Amino acid sequence: MRKKNEGALHADPPGGSRRLVRRLTQLYIGLVLYGASMGLQVRATLGLDPWDVFHQGIAKRVPLSFGTVMIVVGAAVLLLWIPLRQRPGLGTVSNVLVVGPAVDATLWLVPTPETPAVRIPLLVFSIVLCGAATGLYISARFGPGPRDGLMTGLHERTGRSVRLVRTGIEVAVLVTGFVLGGSVGAGTVLFALTIGPLSQFFLRLFAIPTPGTECCEVVARGSAEGRIPDRTGT
Repeated sequence: MRKKNEGALHADPPGGSRRLVRRLTQLYIGLVLYGASMGLQVRATLGLDPWDVFHQGIAKRVPLSFGTVMIVVGAAVLLLWIPLRQRPGLGTVSNVLVVGPAVDATLWLVPTPETPAVRIPLLVFSIVLCGAATGLYISARFGPGPRDGLMTGLHERTGRSVRLVRTGIEVAVLVTGFVLGGSVGAGTVLFALTIGPLSQFFLRLFAIPTPGTECCEVVARGSAEGRIPDRTGT
């Protein structure tokens, strides 16, 4: 009787197919919007988040587009998961493959504004859009981005706090990107101060509840602590 009840708990609940469709839709819309938000922040020319400073710095040194650099860096970071014993999910691989092309498409479609009166609102919009995109794709629960997995993997292997590991990684990529010519400015600071609260708000807004569990609360409350956003990854 006990085994029968346990099997029932793991059976696909009514509406499971619709829930899966919603999760997949959120994942890919979120990743496309994530890439779009990054492209818009680049176009605002007021400073990027640490990982994008790194991506831009590399893109200025090699004959590759910004988005292609992101794909290459994401794949390289994903290889680091192997010794850290992290397991990628559909969202992890999709993150590597979808966000970069979305960035390049945005950069191709949107010209660089000439005046601060346009660049400043564009920066603010791009950060809010990034928060919404983060809420969409992480709430889909298909696995973390490659950079997020690197952070949690190092946390588990070293025993250091998530905050310390994340800070160390982001300082390293920020400094390296700045040396390579990446853009650091007011946008870098604004992103750091606002993306956490924005992501947590949108995680609550887009959370997909699972019958019989509290996963909705876990996504809305717990996921944002120390892990949001990866920013490709995120």
